[in-house]
Amino acid sequence: RDNQVWIRYTVEVPLGELQLDETLKPERMDGLWKTTCFEAFVKPEGSAGYCEFNFALSGAWAAYRFSGYREGMDDLPMASIPALTKTVNESHFVLEALFELAPEHSGIEVQLAVTAVVEEANGTKSYWSLAHPQGTPDFHHPDCFTLSLPARAGT
Repeated sequence: RDNQVWIRYTVEVPLGELQLDETLKPERMDGLWKTTCFEAFVKPEGSAGYCEFNFALSGAWAAYRFSGYREGMDDLPMASIPALTKTVNESHFVLEALFELAPEHSGIEVQLAVTAVVEEANGTKSYWSLAHPQGTPDFHHPDCFTLSLPARAGT
């Protein structure tokens, strides 16, 4: 709605087995992908350029714009910070993210890659995506953009 996207990430695992950051005030922060982090990549169909959004259970977030595959990375200006809500219990956690798309994505169909990095307490990391390219996990790869989000019809 109104150029915003809402995504709910759910991980079912005993919390004692995960590496979780302490809760902070919501702030923009780089390097979130180095530990448990939830991500969304957004690009117009057929475009080389895309945006990346990162969300941490701590409340930290990041947003970037790329001109091409892993090229031309810049901070994506945000009119409002993403709204992050988390629910944590002994068997699972949920992170809900409501964020604003880049202005150039307004009113057009976009492709999404919905991904996550999950770090266990012992340091083991797993990489989750709706689709993976062959080889090493690479959330920026075009093969990950598998979810279509149609433009909102005019009212």
